[in-house]
Amino acid sequence: MRLYDIASQWTTNLLSSEGIASSASGEINRFTDSLWSWLTDVPMWTNFAFALIRIIIIFILTRIAIKLINKVIERSLSGRDKSRIATNPRRFVTIGELCKNVVSSVFNFIMIMLILNEFGFNLGPLLAGAGVAGLAISFGAQSIVKDIITGFFIIFEDQFAVGDVIQTGTYKGTVQMVGLRTTRLVSWNGEVNIIPNGSIISVTNFSLSNSLAVVDIPMSMERSLEDARDMVTRATESMKTDKLEVLDVPEVLGIQTLTTGEYSLRIIAKCQPNSRADVERAIHTAVKQELDREKEQKLEEERKVAEQAQQAVDSGEHLRTEANDKRDPDISNN
Repeated sequence: MRLYDIASQWTTNLLSSEGIASSASGEINRFTDSLWSWLTDVPMWTNFAFALIRIIIIFILTRIAIKLINKVIERSLSGRDKSRIATNPRRFVTIGELCKNVVSSVFNFIMIMLILNEFGFNLGPLLAGAGVAGLAISFGAQSIVKDIITGFFIIFEDQFAVGDVIQTGTYKGTVQMVGLRTTRLVSWNGEVNIIPNGSIISVTNFSLSNSLAVVDIPMSMERSLEDARDMVTRATESMKTDKLEVLDVPEVLGIQTLTTGEYSLRIIAKCQPNSRADVERAIHTAVKQELDREKEQKLEEERKVAEQAQQAVDSGEHLRTEANDKRDPDISNN
């Protein structure tokens, strides 16, 4: 009886081992069949090959587009770099790199989206999330975005450069720094004004074109108009050669104001950009020096006249003395 139980147990184990082996063999066969079916799936491999070719084409076209646009940016900025003498070349390097980075980021983002679409990803939720995030950022930092966009166009359009004298609103001074977000002005008395670019609505640039110095010189009514004209002409005729800022000989326009006691002559002079105040001071100085020279000349003439009069008086006294000397011997002889 015991031998029978052992044989039955052995037979059961053998059958169970054969079942497990048969099941494993079946799983292996199914995996092999599925692998073979996947490897021999011609439509799938055809779609994959076309998708890979499209991805390669998208990548190549993206690289070509980025390079072409970068070349256009470099050529455009190199042309503007030679447009003005006072231009700071580092600004064009900065704006060129900024434009290149923006172009590269935009095209690379579009390329990634197209590649994910080729792999079958659903781009709707991703684009919707990106749109919501961008909207939140734009609402939270709209003033910063406005400053950056305005600064970009200030630099790109070369509205003003470092060293230019400008006025925007109530602020006037020399541009010390032009950034994408702020502009720094230094006024004539040393005050430093930092202005957000977004608040710059209108700009007056005093350094782009030639200036016109305007000076009014008061004259006494005792001096004739022709004499005053001649005096001013003598005082300013050498300024064109003596002062580099003056581009043309100052011109006397005529009487600007007139009262019972005096009149004023208006003088204009074309000068280099941002040198109007200096030229006006130079005209005032030249006229004052000419007036001083005339005064000294008049005093010298009066001194000479006085000396001549004194010499005449001395000569008369000497003649009278000689006459008296001649008369005295005659009187003594008589």
